[in-house]
Amino acid sequence: MANNRESIGNTLKVAFFLCLVCAVVVSTLAVGLRPAQHDNRTQFRQQNILQAAGLYERGMDVRSAFENIERRFVDIETGEYVERSEDYDQRRAARDPNESRAVSPDPAGIRRQAHVAEVFLARDEAGEINRIILPVHGYGLWSTMYGFLALEADANTIAGIGFFDHAETPGLGGEIENPRWQENWVGKKLFDDDGNVAIEVIKGSVGPDVPDREHKIDGLSGATITANGVNHMVQFWVGERGFGPYLERMREQQYGDDSWAAVVAIEE
Repeated sequence: MANNRESIGNTLKVAFFLCLVCAVVVSTLAVGLRPAQHDNRTQFRQQNILQAAGLYERGMDVRSAFENIERRFVDIETGEYVERSEDYDQRRAARDPNESRAVSPDPAGIRRQAHVAEVFLARDEAGEINRIILPVHGYGLWSTMYGFLALEADANTIAGIGFFDHAETPGLGGEIENPRWQENWVGKKLFDDDGNVAIEVIKGSVGPDVPDREHKIDGLSGATITANGVNHMVQFWVGERGFGPYLERMREQQYGDDSWAAVVAIEE
């Protein structure tokens, strides 16, 4: 009898039923936890948007704070708002040939670009837009870096930048997450007086004698390739093949047709 219980057939049966029970338990947990995982991902993303815009405070209720953020969808080519469902996924759309286009030349290293991008608008108590938050991504040294670039209402002054997904080298390229480096971006201008993209991550530091320092960002010591990746990424996404047409429309709505003259006059 002992030999029968310890036979290969019985051993395989026990192993099979054990695997079956484990599979059922794991599947049940995966299905049951899926809503919570989705909520956590959503809240993490919302927190990163608020942080990039300078609107996050430790301990705050992220969901409540995000109620003042409006999510819109923009046709990249025209800069006009379009309709999309709330479950629209820009990353997934970029992988779909019917919803995206190949990028060439491709300084940001993104390969494909969705026809429609999402943007986030933060409003003050009076209902006026005070932040324009743009999702941006581009390739660094080891990975695609995903983040958010926040602008003031003039669609030119940087309010903040943040990265939430990358695999750059800790202590080197990973310094893109360092709040002290991100602080360098605040108050800098994307465009020059003629409306050309002028923002640039330079090699070294932006000293008081650096020309056009309002458009310059300190480089990352020991992480030149990552810094160049951030540079190409931001320049691409605020340029004419990125959110450039949308930002121009935002300026026209606020300042009229001669938007750059108005922006320059205000800044001076």
